[in-house]
Amino acid sequence: MSDYMFILESHLNAEQSVALNAVQSAAAVANLSVFLSGGAMRDMLGGFPIRDLDFTVEGPALKLAQNVIKKSAGTLVSTDDVRKSAELIFPGGVRVEIGMARQERFTKSGATPKVTPATIHEDLRGRDFTINAIALSLNRASRGLLIDPTNGLSDLERHELRQVSNYGFYDDPVRMLRLIRFKTRLAFGVEERTKGSYQNAREAGMEKNIGPRQLFGELRQIGYEQNPLDVLKAFEEEGFLSLYTPSLAGAKLNAAAFQKLQKVRSVVPFGASIHVDDYALVLNIATQLLSPKEKSALIAATEMTRQEAYPWQKLEARSKKLESILKSARLSKASQIYSALKDARGEEIYFLYLNSSSKVVPERIKNHLTKYLATVMDVSDAEVTQASGLEPGNPKFAKAKEDRTLARLDGRVRKPAPEPVPEPAPAPSGRSMGRAARFR
Repeated sequence: MSDYMFILESHLNAEQSVALNAVQSAAAVANLSVFLSGGAMRDMLGGFPIRDLDFTVEGPALKLAQNVIKKSAGTLVSTDDVRKSAELIFPGGVRVEIGMARQERFTKSGATPKVTPATIHEDLRGRDFTINAIALSLNRASRGLLIDPTNGLSDLERHELRQVSNYGFYDDPVRMLRLIRFKTRLAFGVEERTKGSYQNAREAGMEKNIGPRQLFGELRQIGYEQNPLDVLKAFEEEGFLSLYTPSLAGAKLNAAAFQKLQKVRSVVPFGASIHVDDYALVLNIATQLLSPKEKSALIAATEMTRQEAYPWQKLEARSKKLESILKSARLSKASQIYSALKDARGEEIYFLYLNSSSKVVPERIKNHLTKYLATVMDVSDAEVTQASGLEPGNPKFAKAKEDRTLARLDGRVRKPAPEPVPEPAPAPSGRSMGRAARFR
């Protein structure tokens, strides 16, 4: 195994590993060359959590995506027939993009490019920033080979954003928004020539050539940011929010709600399993203070489809049933609250924490997020085996673990005391040591 494959595997969670293996296997069966690329490589090599998996295929990517769906638990989210790419989602909320290795040629600024198939090297040389132009071979003959034609690894080490092409902001002006988003999220500097090119493009008003669907793509990416408010504020400072709607700024940015969300999410135990549709949650918060007319303007500016607007527009309505359950006076025990929330949608949980008019609902959610989840994660298989005599793999083990977990939550059983560490034996005298040495 190459060092890079080892780094990759150590960065992936279990659900991401399943998705990676599904794409790898489908590509091998189809005899297609596939590479992990883009944001996944940037995050892996930069030491950041891997947010999603981007695959580049030398060949028919859309056909490969269909094969992956047929033979795995992946679900198709959307396709781009121009760039020959597909977005999939796997269990656990793992987002996957499978795209054709391609070259893009722009006849005018912001226009739909002419796309032709290409090699992985040609594809990488046509990307936005060098830190996004790195790939890792997942093919049997070259598995683990790092491909870095623009020296993006060096820029990652310098914490610097550098555009691949001097004409990048003119050919594809949405890259200006990406520059600000990456600069804010990664806290990277901007290389001098890239900075000058950005300023020139702004003076030329190139942002006016950004298409509605490109604006939507960036808005959706903001929804997946760990600190979306920081990016929205950076966009506001650059004057980019007016591209969406002039109303999405200032007091209507809903900073207080974003800060409250960030505060509670920061104390959730690391590794806790809460699957959140971040796009739905963030867009709901960002538009909460807008009037219906202003929301309609945002939808029109991005040509957002009904299917794309539904998750954030209907989040409040979808949360009503969970709110009714959490209001119930019958939920008096910690185990009951945990049971009511353990399978609930994460975006609904956070929405109710921020917005429920009932005092008891946010309190119960906060206890669940900050206390009950930690207790649940603390119940080990070894503890269950010791208490029940059942080993993992036994059909009854899962039920025994659930019973033990609920009992711990309600205080009916306590966490086992750690086994005492045996004291070291007294050191033998010098004479004994000498005699032992002679008999070795």
